Amino acid sequence: MSNFKKLNIITGWLVFLIATVVYVLTLEPTVSFWDCGEFIAASLKIQIMHPPGAPMFGMIVRMFTLLAGGNEESIAFFANMSSAVSSSFTILFLFWTITHLAKKLFPSTGEESTGNNIAIIASGVIGALAYTFSDTFWFSAVETEVYAMSSFFTAIVFWAILKWENVADEPRADRWLVFIAFLMGLSIGVHLLNLLAIPAIAFVYYFRKFEVTKKGVLITSIIAVVTLGVFNSLAPTLVSLTAGFDRFFVNTLGLPFFSGAYFFIALLIGGFVYGILYSHKKGKSVLNMALLCAFMAILGFSPYATTVIRSSANPSIDMNDPEDLYSLVSYINREQYGDSPLLKGNHFAVEGKDISSVETNKEDYIRKDGKYVSIGKKVKRKYSNDVQMLFPRIYSHDNPSHVSFYRQWLGLKENQIPTFGDNLRFFFTYQVGHMYFRYFMWNFAGRQNNEQGHGEVDQGNWISGVKFIDEMRLGNQDNLPSKITDNAAYNRLYLLPFILGLLGLFYHYKKNKKDGLVVLMLFFFTGMAIVLYLNQYPLQPRERDYAYVGSFYAYAIWIGLGVLAVYEFGKKYLNPTTAAIGSLVICMAVPTLMAAEGWDDHDRSGKYTARDIAKNYLNSCEPNAILFTMGDNDTYPLWYVQEVEGFRTDVRVVNLSLLGTPWYIDHQRRKYYDGDPLPMSVPQSAVIKGNRDYIPLYERIKTHADVDKVVDFVVSDSRETKGGRAGQEIDYMPSRKLKFKIDKAQVLKTGTVSAADSNLIVDEMTWELKGNGIFKDDLMILDILATNNWERPIYFATTIGRIGSKEFVGLDKYFRQDGLTYRVVPIENNLLKQGNVRLNAEVMYDHMMNDYVWGNMDKGKIYGDPETTRMTVNLRNHFYNLAAAMYNSGQKEKAMAVLEKALVVIPDHNIPYNYSVVQYGEMFYKLQAPEKANPLMEIMAERTEENIKYYSTLGGKEAEAVRYNLQREFSIYRSLFMLPKQFGQTELAERLEARFNEMQQEYLSMK
Repeated sequence: MSNFKKLNIITGWLVFLIATVVYVLTLEPTVSFWDCGEFIAASLKIQIMHPPGAPMFGMIVRMFTLLAGGNEESIAFFANMSSAVSSSFTILFLFWTITHLAKKLFPSTGEESTGNNIAIIASGVIGALAYTFSDTFWFSAVETEVYAMSSFFTAIVFWAILKWENVADEPRADRWLVFIAFLMGLSIGVHLLNLLAIPAIAFVYYFRKFEVTKKGVLITSIIAVVTLGVFNSLAPTLVSLTAGFDRFFVNTLGLPFFSGAYFFIALLIGGFVYGILYSHKKGKSVLNMALLCAFMAILGFSPYATTVIRSSANPSIDMNDPEDLYSLVSYINREQYGDSPLLKGNHFAVEGKDISSVETNKEDYIRKDGKYVSIGKKVKRKYSNDVQMLFPRIYSHDNPSHVSFYRQWLGLKENQIPTFGDNLRFFFTYQVGHMYFRYFMWNFAGRQNNEQGHGEVDQGNWISGVKFIDEMRLGNQDNLPSKITDNAAYNRLYLLPFILGLLGLFYHYKKNKKDGLVVLMLFFFTGMAIVLYLNQYPLQPRERDYAYVGSFYAYAIWIGLGVLAVYEFGKKYLNPTTAAIGSLVICMAVPTLMAAEGWDDHDRSGKYTARDIAKNYLNSCEPNAILFTMGDNDTYPLWYVQEVEGFRTDVRVVNLSLLGTPWYIDHQRRKYYDGDPLPMSVPQSAVIKGNRDYIPLYERIKTHADVDKVVDFVVSDSRETKGGRAGQEIDYMPSRKLKFKIDKAQVLKTGTVSAADSNLIVDEMTWELKGNGIFKDDLMILDILATNNWERPIYFATTIGRIGSKEFVGLDKYFRQDGLTYRVVPIENNLLKQGNVRLNAEVMYDHMMNDYVWGNMDKGKIYGDPETTRMTVNLRNHFYNLAAAMYNSGQKEKAMAVLEKALVVIPDHNIPYNYSVVQYGEMFYKLQAPEKANPLMEIMAERTEENIKYYSTLGGKEAEAVRYNLQREFSIYRSLFMLPKQFGQTELAERLEARFNEMQQEYLSMK
């Protein structure tokens, strides 16, 4: 083994060790927000994750959880460790990839070989460490998400094709290609992003095996894209074929379910075995290699068999219930999420007359009475030619906020029809500029803050730290407010990683056009190609930078090769060895700066907020409760604490985002752990796929109708209960107004209402539905309410939406807040018109002051990520509402204790104060504690002034964009001196009012 090879191996493992130490030190010790709670809980017991599933990922995470040794509180840590280790191995293979590409740029002999070797190793170190500390990759490395492991598969397959390239002319070299095919198959069970490396791999093969011609490049491109499409459709195609065989065997031959599947699998294996042996015997090497690769890819896909096996056992997490082959097809195809138009489709200015429904040639099947039964052909929307365009990018019209955003972003007036030029402008400025290039620059130029941005000048942009560049983009940078400069994600990289990467890109292409094109293919297909394919609509629920991590990986290769450009320049003035060492020292500033700037916003050690808030939600419920939640962050952390830590498993958590699906309704009819089945009267046959997904409201009854009778009417199969035009039979709601008669004895017996409040119990609950109809999940809520008859407590999470939201189906008229939940009680909410809820003050006081835990927010410095901040701002509001209730009931000492507790457990240094604390100041004044109120007013005045200064110095388009922000900040500042004035704090009030007047003059003079 040569000295260089030894050095290359040893240094690679040292870089791996550095990355591992970094990720372990910054690892989140428990569950985090978004999908992580679901992934940890599902992996622990090999349950079914959300579509399209990740069975390979789940099995690997399960292996890591075994390291917890049965300690429930350590399981999440070791699950997160799977991402840390996957990320470290990604860094290892990135290092060896860079050094491989770098070594090809230099001769292996001569007097400069020592300097060259040092420079090559330096390039690997700098590039690998830059990626180690890149924003997006680091984020995924410290939590249980699929993107770290997907990056590992991308890194190892790209490294493997370079290993093949080294030995391509040797016997048995093609074993590397078979290995790659197997890894590609396995990666489908983690995430499909890895498949985007296929075009780059195809060109490595072409450049190594063939003489390069224009025709050859074109043919290779076509083959690469076709191969990518084949791999992308591999899973659904195989399962669809298997399902077709099974349906024939079951429906036609009368055999049991899965008999056709077993036959097809045997036929498939037999066919491959025969083909491989035949091609080997006849010396058909290309066919033999193609069959081997195809077979290994299919073998790699085999972990999906566990999805059907485990789903058949009906585990508690069984997303989409893919226990038969047709539901597995739907599951893998992600049909519940819909799709986006790519080549041709509608624009957003669509009216009802432009839309119709057409049947496709695909039929939907369910298992029933021992056969596969068709429930009709799948239906899709058809749009009139007037609203269609090529390459549609502005297509989302169902959500009014999307339509409003399109118009605002493009500067279109109301009712103005968008043109194809507007379509392209949105693509380049929003989808490319905002939803890709912004993320790219986060990683290699710098980041403004962690507030999710939708184009605002002060939220979530990239920022370099180079003043004149930032001023060109974002306006004046002299008066940046503390909400930017004190944000942990305010990372100034001064464009250094970006510039070094550009040097590497141009240097690489100049020195080796073939390899430069290969890396460019990897960069394009893992970046811009995703932009084209995803066709993202605006106002995404979270930042989507994780989708492009593969392109950031490719750019890190160029960052590493940029070191060689510096080295080549240095050799003009220094000897090679000195130049190599100097290039290493100089360029080490890049990953060092990235580590220093990024550490505080990636360090999650000691952070328990997601887990503890989930426990607080469950502890807000009485035993055997039903708790309705909405979406990922409301639900997945709760699943985690129940499934993994065995906490409050008596509470049945019901996700309203899933309650409209037949499989989820069916699962809620089962008992899991200590949680009893949901009380439902609606038969499963009434809510199967395609039945009563949307139920229009035809107001045939003008008075209040009993909710149980209305539900029975809707689910009845009698023709007398159908409506619609002549010849149609449509299930409908016959009344907007509903009522529910109250058995007071039952309400008191079950403890729904205390005896002290018995005089407040209404004789019947009455409420009205909003809109023109209801969905299946709304129907099930009404059924559960009527069937339960107060036997079990029913709660809604406070984070579902504002009071008055449609998700509450009008029941917020009878909400009572018991903590972080609203409980449905037969007492009218007399605060509904103000958008508030009655409080069960004593119970809530006990929860907030004694029961709840705070995720270490109260014990030190933690990173306040966007989700934690949103959740804790809600908590601040709950504390204030409780304090106000205590004050209004004359319990002033308790009101004071509540406010003081809030400031301790949600401190400013972790979750910076926002306008909500002005309420705290007002309450402190009412409690005659100006010494506590005045500092809050001072802090808010200082921060509001910072915002005013910043907004008022912006010009051009930025000034117009922040006009509302500026008006809001002045309004806030006015309240900051009006409150003290109202409560006799003259000195503070006069000082703040004087500054307010000065700022108004300053602002007006500038305009």
